Amino acid sequence: MKLKIIWSDYAESQLDKIFEYYLENANYKVAKTIIEKIINEPNKLLFDPEICQKEELLKDRTEDYRTLICDNYKIIYSVDKKQSLIKIANVFDSRQNPKKIGKTK
Repeated sequence: MKLKIIWSDYAESQLDKIFEYYLENANYKVAKTIIEKIINEPNKLLFDPEICQKEELLKDRTEDYRTLICDNYKIIYSVDKKQSLIKIANVFDSRQNPKKIGKTK
């Protein structure tokens, strides 16, 4: 099965916030490097999308969400086998209060 990775609008907005934060608090090169790493990390899932653990804080959802760790960030995703998609729902800074993850779109 050939899978494709798609990013939700919410996940993309989180990437924008992360980029802006590092642009303001570090510099362009740091911001770009961090964002590129986060964007490329889900490519690991193309070979085995269910390799990551299920996100415990989202277990009450109808869809199964999994977590891929990239440095200080949790990349929250689900797998749609029918459409051959890996859907990135959120990029969550794990240094935040974990209860905020329940607000994933």
